[in-house]
Amino acid sequence: MYQYNDTDQTLVNERAAQFKRQTEQFLKGEISEDQFRALRLRNGLYIQTHAPMLRIAVPYGLLNSKQIRKLAYIARQYDKNYCHFTTRQNVQFNWPKLEEVPDILAELASVQMHAIQTSGNCMRNTTSDHLAGVCIDEIEDPRPYCEIIRQWTTLHPEFDYLPRKFKIAVSGALHDRAATQFHDIGVHLVKNDAGETGFRILVGGGLGRTPIIGQVIKPYLEKKHLLSYLEAILRIYNLFGRRDNKYKARIKILVKESGLEKFSELVEREWHLIRDNLELSADRIDAMKAQFTPPAYEPDADRDTGFTTHQLENPAFATWVKYNTAAHKIAGYRAAFLSLKAPDSPPGDMTDTQLDAVADLADQYSFGEIRSTHRQNLIFADVKQADLFALWQQLDALKLATPNIGTVTDMICCPGLDFCSLANAGSIGVAKEINEALDDMDYIHDIGDLKINMSGCMNGCAHQSVGHIGILGVDKKGTEWYQLTLGGSSENQAAIGERLGPAVAKDQVTNAITTILDVYVKQRLADESFLDMVNRVGIMPFKQQVYKGQVYADN
Repeated sequence: MYQYNDTDQTLVNERAAQFKRQTEQFLKGEISEDQFRALRLRNGLYIQTHAPMLRIAVPYGLLNSKQIRKLAYIARQYDKNYCHFTTRQNVQFNWPKLEEVPDILAELASVQMHAIQTSGNCMRNTTSDHLAGVCIDEIEDPRPYCEIIRQWTTLHPEFDYLPRKFKIAVSGALHDRAATQFHDIGVHLVKNDAGETGFRILVGGGLGRTPIIGQVIKPYLEKKHLLSYLEAILRIYNLFGRRDNKYKARIKILVKESGLEKFSELVEREWHLIRDNLELSADRIDAMKAQFTPPAYEPDADRDTGFTTHQLENPAFATWVKYNTAAHKIAGYRAAFLSLKAPDSPPGDMTDTQLDAVADLADQYSFGEIRSTHRQNLIFADVKQADLFALWQQLDALKLATPNIGTVTDMICCPGLDFCSLANAGSIGVAKEINEALDDMDYIHDIGDLKINMSGCMNGCAHQSVGHIGILGVDKKGTEWYQLTLGGSSENQAAIGERLGPAVAKDQVTNAITTILDVYVKQRLADESFLDMVNRVGIMPFKQQVYKGQVYADN
């Protein structure tokens, strides 16, 4: 895991001190609300419905136990005893007091954390595959390149005020677990015909009110040119991206309206002007790779027979292993998911007690490291198979072992109308109602791989456009209604969900979801996943049943 040097630490310390002075000036009336808005946004502070919301950066989803304990402390000292993990692998606090936010930033700086560029029209937190470095389908660990990008993006003077926010995702595996096709820039580690590893670059992806799948702008890029090529893309966007209409200001609109060919020509011309001055040396890449050396795995860890015995003797443990662990490239180890989707808990939320306990478990079982995922869960990436049974028992006691990773109750859910000032409809309550209706784990496991993504507004924080089932809250004359989409995916075969029909009333959402699931169960082929069935039959069989005698909005 990357460790701050003196420059990194000085930066976050001085940034926290600077924002403390700015906040004091605002509270004294020395700077206006408009002046303060830009300052607070660049430090991750939003003004929400009930209180400020502070978003904390978790670069490429990587945390250590000391940082998790600090989050627990902040939750107790400055919030209401919990925090929220987001789809961009970050952490949010929903109840801080404005005057105390600078103190929170100082606490974060003490453990090499910050909230810099987690909001505003700037380059946001770089995200990646939550199984980076341990997955069996990996070409190369993407985290060193994520860190190089993080350092390049942080307070980049030329791109401090972009037309709109800008997001980069990096993947090093054959299976895209980082939704790279729905980012402003997607970076894939690939091999060329000569067997050399470089990057395939995608551009113009995005979600929100205009979801667009990114396009390949550079099929193969040498590693040394990574930063120069990204900089060229950013320069063209900064020059030509629209600033007169925030809904058309993202790079996806620029690429769509200009066409990939023309956009690519502009980027290539700019790149050739700057690439020799921004090369990544092999020494710098190697030095960064040294920050991500594998932990001290035990040899012959796969010889322990207790793991198999426990599964045979305890069906509940076997079920958890099947759904909540993933294969590891080191024999005798597995990656273990911590489900933040217990039936009676808001998706993605963790209490201070859980955070403290997870920090202890990470030290005991996973080399002190914790990762956040795009689906609002956590991972211990390096757990010995021999330790999984003991870990499972303790996670179960913490309500972090619901065996539902990748299932219908592993829902992505934004805070919605309960907290967000942008939301048109609630999300947390609807998710709870769906969970209550789907309380049979055998049924959930029989349904298999099915991703529900639910958002209370068009902004796409919950990735509703790419859910196998997407749920979008909309306002209809002061009443909450919900549009449903089917067939979306953010993985290799990326797809934007197709709208099922008119929006359904709030009290009919759960019934619509259970109807969709019932149609799938009755009409699927042997071993056919939900997404495969939707691709085979289309949405009509589902639409016919959902709107059978249904009350819906005329839209």
